[in-house]
Amino acid sequence: MRTDDFDYDLPDELIAQAPAEPRDMCRMLVLHREDGSVEHKVFRDIIDYLEPGDVLVANQTRVMPARLIGRKPTGGVAETLLLRRREDVDPMGHVWECLVNPGKRLKPGAVVEYRAGGAHAPQNSPVVLRATVEDFVDDSRGGRLVRFEPCGENAAGVPRTLDEAIHAAGHVPLPPYITQYEGDPEKYQTVYAMKEEHSAAAPTAGLHFTPELIERIEEKGVKFVTVELEVGIDTFRLVEEDDPTQHVMHTERYHVPAEAVDAVRAAKAAGHRVIAVGTTAVRSLESAWEADVPAANPAVVARRFEDAPDSAAVSGRGDIVARENATTNLYLMPGSTFHVVDAMITNFHVPRSTLMMLVSAFATRDQIMAAYQAAVEERYRFFSFGDAMFIE
Repeated sequence: MRTDDFDYDLPDELIAQAPAEPRDMCRMLVLHREDGSVEHKVFRDIIDYLEPGDVLVANQTRVMPARLIGRKPTGGVAETLLLRRREDVDPMGHVWECLVNPGKRLKPGAVVEYRAGGAHAPQNSPVVLRATVEDFVDDSRGGRLVRFEPCGENAAGVPRTLDEAIHAAGHVPLPPYITQYEGDPEKYQTVYAMKEEHSAAAPTAGLHFTPELIERIEEKGVKFVTVELEVGIDTFRLVEEDDPTQHVMHTERYHVPAEAVDAVRAAKAAGHRVIAVGTTAVRSLESAWEADVPAANPAVVARRFEDAPDSAAVSGRGDIVARENATTNLYLMPGSTFHVVDAMITNFHVPRSTLMMLVSAFATRDQIMAAYQAAVEERYRFFSFGDAMFIE
């Protein structure tokens, strides 16, 4: 297995630069794993592929205004992408793990100032946030530990909090392949996103849902539950190693509440499916698999993986458990066993990415590559703002 095995040719004009309107009228390619056949639908048709008793599991994380563009004292422009707070370094939450650009010039001790309005702020806008680079991050190109301090007062005339300063200066970070979008940044949030902001990127498979579609799905008897995986920079990263097994995933925080675990177990016991909305929901559910506990009765198994040597049905071990403030660097690739997820809603992914490997592990590489070729021929829209895929 080589990383080149997960590459494909994509015309630039098929990279979506704006979301579909309305959200649920994007196109949807349905891939049937049983025989590799595909169907071409629109996303609101997803309800026809769901059955009463199924459980939809979605990632409710919200994207924070994590892209900061400021200037060094010399006048040079510096860009910072917030990844996660490092309370282990500063319990007050002022130190963040970030990606910085230009990395060569932002060494420990470097100072950057950010003005209200962010990237397009005029020079007379007040400085609302000041950053000091404290250290490098091991095994992370461009990674830095950065201390942030708010500056000035808010509209009420009291000193700004750090979160207020970040919101005053920051922007929601769109992926680098979206270069033309100037619309509502809320379109890069799911309609069911939580209020707190934790992620550097959106769980984009969920962007296709509308409140009305969710209501219709629930009226059909399908349960809708949420987990959270705080999406990090791996969403934007390609696998650069020739051997994909040598790639190292960044750690991300995730939460799988007891309500989601109970819904999964109940659906499995009744013979219904667990359908993940997006690869981040997949990784949350599969990371919550605890291999060293006795299997439930009946065993929790994923469809088409029942006979895997490490499935609970074969080994008699393993179950899904609740997780709170857990971390994962789970890397699913061909040969991996899925234990929980029976079907998934996803988007079309960047070539040579870990997400291409994940969907190839869930179906087969040949099925995925054939489906992607069909999508290109049918002029589907690709990546974050693009069309959907349902793998069942």
